[in-house]
Amino acid sequence: MTTATTTTTKEVLTDLSPVIKVYTDGTVERLLHSPDVPPSPEDNTTGVYSKDATISPTVSARIHLPKPTHPTQKLPVLVYYHGGGFCIGSAFSHLDHRLMTVISAEAGALVISVDYRLTPEHPLPAAYEDSWDALKWVCSHAVDTQTNSEKQKWISNHADFSRISIGGDSAGGNIAHNLALRAGSEPLPGNVKIAGAILSHPYFWGSNPIGNEPKEDIDQSLLYQLWLLTYPSAPSGIDNPSINPFCDGAPSLSGLGCSRLMVCVSEMDILTGRAKVYAEKVKESGWNGVVEVVEIEGEGHCFHIFGIENEKAKNLIKRWATFISR
Repeated sequence: MTTATTTTTKEVLTDLSPVIKVYTDGTVERLLHSPDVPPSPEDNTTGVYSKDATISPTVSARIHLPKPTHPTQKLPVLVYYHGGGFCIGSAFSHLDHRLMTVISAEAGALVISVDYRLTPEHPLPAAYEDSWDALKWVCSHAVDTQTNSEKQKWISNHADFSRISIGGDSAGGNIAHNLALRAGSEPLPGNVKIAGAILSHPYFWGSNPIGNEPKEDIDQSLLYQLWLLTYPSAPSGIDNPSINPFCDGAPSLSGLGCSRLMVCVSEMDILTGRAKVYAEKVKESGWNGVVEVVEIEGEGHCFHIFGIENEKAKNLIKRWATFISR
C-alpha cells in the first residue's frame, strides 16, 4: 500500500478518524502525523547525542546517548516502543525524538527507540515480531558473536545489561507487555534479563467493558475497530490475549519476564480502568516482582508526549527516569 496524496475522488473503505483512513484502491491516509526529524549530533538543550541504526531490512531504531563522562561509562538502557495504535507514529518523529531525548537526559540512560512496521500495510503480529527482533539485537551486544562492523559502538561501550528496561506508550505499552511475557519463556542473547517494564497508558481492550469504556455498541468504538484493522486475523478478535491480557485462555501474568513493572495511567484516559485492572491481575497472579502504578489526575491519554513542558509531564518523566536508572 502507499500513502494517499489526495482524497477528493477516492472511495473510503475504512474510516477511523481522527487516526487513519483506508481507501478501496489500497492507499492509506494517516490523519495524525508528527513530522520526522533528523538525529542530533548533540542536542543543545539536553546534551544528548542521537543517531539512527538499521537492525534488519524491516526494522530500524534511533539511539539516544547522554554525554558520557568517559568512553566506556556504563549506563542503564531503555528499549522503547512508540504509540499510535500500531498504525501511525515513528521512532523518528518530532514528538518521539523530543520525548526520548528528555528521558535519556533525565535518566542518564542509553535509549533505543524502535521503528517497527505499521498496519494496515503490515498487519500484526508484524510489529510484535519486529519489536522482539529489535530487543534481541540490543541484547546481542552483550555477547561477542558479532563483528565490529555489525555492532553499534554506543551500545557495546555504554550499555549496562544488568539494568535494561523495556517500555512504551499506548500501543507501545501493549508491545512492552507482550515482549515481557515472551521474555519470560524465551531466552534473550547473552541470557540478558529484563529488569523493568514501563507500560504507559497501555492499549488494552476487550468485549466486556471496564471502567468508563463504552457499554453500548461496543464493536463500533474506535479502539475496537482499530484492533480489527491492525490484526484482522487475530484468533478471538478483540479477546485475543495480545489486546486483552486477562481474557479466558490468556497466558498467566505470573510469567512476565521482568522483576519490576510500572503502569502509568491518567484520570481522563478511557484506557485507565483496564490498565489498573491489569496491574491488580499481575499482583494476584503470583508474579514474583514489584508492581508500581502511577496515576496522573486531570490529564488524558499520553498527555506527556504532547505537552512535555507541563509540570505533570515533567514529574511523570522523573518517575520514568528513577525507574530506569535503578
